[in-house]
Amino acid sequence: MRKRSTATLLAALVVGSLCAGAPGPRAEAAESGVGIRPSAASSQGAPGVDLDTVTIPELQARMADGSLTSSALTTAYLRRIETIDPKINAVLRTDPTALRQAAASDARHRDGDIRGPLDGIPVLLKDNVNTRDMATTAGSLALAGGPPGTDAALVTRLRAAGAVILGKTNLSEWANFRAAKPTSGWSGVGGQTNNPYVLDRNPCGSSSGSAAALAASLAQVAIGTETDGSIVCPAGMNGVVGHKPSLGLVSRAGVVPISAEQDTAGPMARNVTDAALTLAVLSGGDTSRPGDAVGLSGLRGKRIGLWRLPSLGPEVDAVMTRTAQRLRDAGAEVVEVTPPYQQRLAELEFPALLSEFHRDIDAYLATRDGPRDLAELIEFNSAHPAERTCFAGQELFEQALAAPPVTDPEYRANRAELRDLSRRSIDETMATHRLDAIASPTNPPAWTTDCARGDNDVIPSSTPAAVAGYPSLSVPAGSVDQLPVGLLLMAGDHEDAALLSLGAAVERRLHAWRPPRYLPSVGPDA
Repeated sequence: MRKRSTATLLAALVVGSLCAGAPGPRAEAAESGVGIRPSAASSQGAPGVDLDTVTIPELQARMADGSLTSSALTTAYLRRIETIDPKINAVLRTDPTALRQAAASDARHRDGDIRGPLDGIPVLLKDNVNTRDMATTAGSLALAGGPPGTDAALVTRLRAAGAVILGKTNLSEWANFRAAKPTSGWSGVGGQTNNPYVLDRNPCGSSSGSAAALAASLAQVAIGTETDGSIVCPAGMNGVVGHKPSLGLVSRAGVVPISAEQDTAGPMARNVTDAALTLAVLSGGDTSRPGDAVGLSGLRGKRIGLWRLPSLGPEVDAVMTRTAQRLRDAGAEVVEVTPPYQQRLAELEFPALLSEFHRDIDAYLATRDGPRDLAELIEFNSAHPAERTCFAGQELFEQALAAPPVTDPEYRANRAELRDLSRRSIDETMATHRLDAIASPTNPPAWTTDCARGDNDVIPSSTPAAVAGYPSLSVPAGSVDQLPVGLLLMAGDHEDAALLSLGAAVERRLHAWRPPRYLPSVGPDA
């Protein structure tokens, strides 16, 4: 019953967002002298469309009146990939059938037989999501042989909705679950993805290519995956929107796993409306049904708990202070909170993930050509120098191989405690303060990418919702030295629609999006 009501509310959110108007073209997008501009695509096959700011409802309105086709839109994005992606290295491969998919959508539009708001909309997929006719590698040469032969369940839903599968994005190899000191955005297959705002900075998390591609306007929406932070951190660090759905709302079938207890795929977009429309398709919601305009509720009377996380630095804390004031100015009540049990969650999560990864990756590898289990995968990496060009370690693989099985009583007790404490950390905080959501900084300013050092990404804000299986949503909040900072919103189990509605109101109020400038560097050494 809970999931069905979520789908209905998602439909209502979409309708409400259309009535309220998604964030329109920002004045800042007209700034000159900021490097490559996505609006240049208007002369490349999508007349009158600013790819930075256009929303799916606006695109569908143009397709409905005949002033735009999916073929023109898809061509514009393919040309942008060809022109812009060499700077950021976010797209691994494009689908050779993309223009045929777009032509089929155009025929449906002419016949008045469209399949919904994603019909004809170009979508990029993270390269750990199975596609029947394109390679799915998780960034590893071990899986670079041939396509899986079947689509992930979420891809089946996207195709049924008429979306154009545009291609695959780079990711942190094995979703950042290989080495003790990995470098986010690097894979043996794709090399290093760069942050479009400042090219020597890191894109964060394992859905790095999906976020960077969206920031550079290389697709309308993208699909990411998260175990803990890998949708929301790249969204925050690349200045886009990322939604980690409630666990189970989107099928995991056909997605390269880390842990069935925490893994989920989710939508990434340049605005909350597009993310909500995409989630409705991924989760099987009905985007055509009118409902209460929950997207119109605004911020007045909402209670938001601010979890500051001063460990992310004074500049990020200043962004949170400004954000809180803007939300108060819009009528929200903002109270400071500290969710409990965080230290214990940090102690328990990683050992549990090791056991779960061993179980789940063995099951997945058994469906693919190449290494048949984790032990063979470790041997493959040791035998292939190209897998060690950025960092050599595979300590997490080795620890997972030695971890106790998921039948072990100690593991089972630890996972039960994790589930209980993570849910209580959110539920008790929201109940005590009568909150509609908990807010925190999504990310620090992006660190410099450095293979020798690895990531500097101890970011605790994503963990409570990730471990609990509750939804979280990152929206742009501001920037520090040209580098985006996101605001992470969390809510209770399967409260995805209410969270997206609140996120749309926060997005409209903060008005924080800025286009990337593709700067080579920032700071005293720039």
